[in-house]
Amino acid sequence: MQEMVNVYFYGKKYSVPAELTIMTAMEYAGYKLVRGCGCRHGFCGACATIYRIKGNNELKTCLACQTQVQDGMYIATLPFFPADKRNYDMDKISVKQRVMMDLYPEIYSCIGCNACTKGCPQSLNVMQYIAYAQRGDFEKCAEESFDCIGCGICTSRCPAGISHPMVGVLARRLTGKYIAPKAEHLEKRVEDIHHGAFDDLIEQIMEKPIEEMKELYNNREIEK
Repeated sequence: MQEMVNVYFYGKKYSVPAELTIMTAMEYAGYKLVRGCGCRHGFCGACATIYRIKGNNELKTCLACQTQVQDGMYIATLPFFPADKRNYDMDKISVKQRVMMDLYPEIYSCIGCNACTKGCPQSLNVMQYIAYAQRGDFEKCAEESFDCIGCGICTSRCPAGISHPMVGVLARRLTGKYIAPKAEHLEKRVEDIHHGAFDDLIEQIMEKPIEEMKELYNNREIEK
């Protein structure tokens, strides 16, 4: 017999198998997911969800695709949370300018409540990378925010209205364009591709059975 648990989707009670994720439990209960389901069991950030457990008033956040249901769980998915992206031309800004002050001045209104970090489903130290951005340390901000999936949970909980994912994106772009060492071997590889150096090899791979392609992929030499 399957172990069943009682959960509540938008206030309505359902009995679902205990081993399901929130997303699959919703489908088990009859919901047809046409939005907020993205990559399914991955990290696309589309299925941001809030929930609490019966008897506990703490409101928690998660991704529905990777969070298992619990008995007494009250669940509501977050509506689409728009990314507050400012317009800029990467060729016209630089790390020498007060670029964060100009584009995302609200980061200096951070009150240090740490709600962003507590809400992050990737367990990123969000408040810390905002602090790096405030100081103009874009390289550290880029590194700390590298695994951000842009779900928007941090922004939805921020009293200062900071668009944390977009701040991280800008820091990573600035780092890639102006700070990180130039990858000369990558330029040569792109040039080789444009000149057709790998056309025959690609054709050979495309003719192979799918299982053989998987084997080649799994045993490929990974550049360090």
